[in-house]
Amino acid sequence: MIKNNFAYTILYVQDVKQSLEFYKTAFGLETKFITPDNTYGELITEGTTLSFASVGLARTNLKDGFIESNSADKPFGMEIGLTTHNVQEAVDRAIIAGALLVEKPKTKPWGQTVAYVKDIDGFLVEICTPIL
Repeated sequence: MIKNNFAYTILYVQDVKQSLEFYKTAFGLETKFITPDNTYGELITEGTTLSFASVGLARTNLKDGFIESNSADKPFGMEIGLTTHNVQEAVDRAIIAGALLVEKPKTKPWGQTVAYVKDIDGFLVEICTPIL
């Protein structure tokens, strides 16, 4: 059997450069790579790569189209998960950077603290403590 590895997630956004800057300001993630035409970019993470592609570029790859994320709509049934040891501080920083609070920090029965925000493109971001 061939083994596949989870390599990256790509979010389709209106402005790749602006999205990369948001993730830097909100979550401290630095840009790893951006194309000269600003249609694709990646962040430096300690695991799976988080990438952004412009809606225009995505349309060239998906001939039948796709549903675009919108911060005014309910989030998609998926999330980007980021871990931190201070969830409230991370939520506050994200909101200052332009995120919208979806769910304030709550401690789960297993001891993990979890909160949710929507990024500037409307994608759901879970901010949580690591599961130990």
